[in-house]
Amino acid sequence: MTATRSARARKAGVEAGALADVSIDLDAEDQFVYKIACTVCKAKGHRAWSTLRKGEDNGYLAAMDRWTFHLVEKHPDATAPCLSYLPAAQQRLHERREGPTR
Repeated sequence: MTATRSARARKAGVEAGALADVSIDLDAEDQFVYKIACTVCKAKGHRAWSTLRKGEDNGYLAAMDRWTFHLVEKHPDATAPCLSYLPAAQQRLHERREGPTR
């Protein structure tokens, strides 16, 4: 049995910690799109900073990686379970920046 969208959002919210507001939408192909918004930081005027990126990967892992980097950079004293995955997130970022190997 697969988890419901609301159950997935609750689980992601627990992983992201107290500063996060997590929501999940569906894209055109009925894939889950995770949005983790910061309850403190603002982007572009009144809008909350969030992990959602137009035209990019917005799946769970990509969104949680972006959120983890945001926490480390903007809220270094914050605690959240996702911070335990920081080394793995940094490794994925390094691999993406290196690009495909030839």
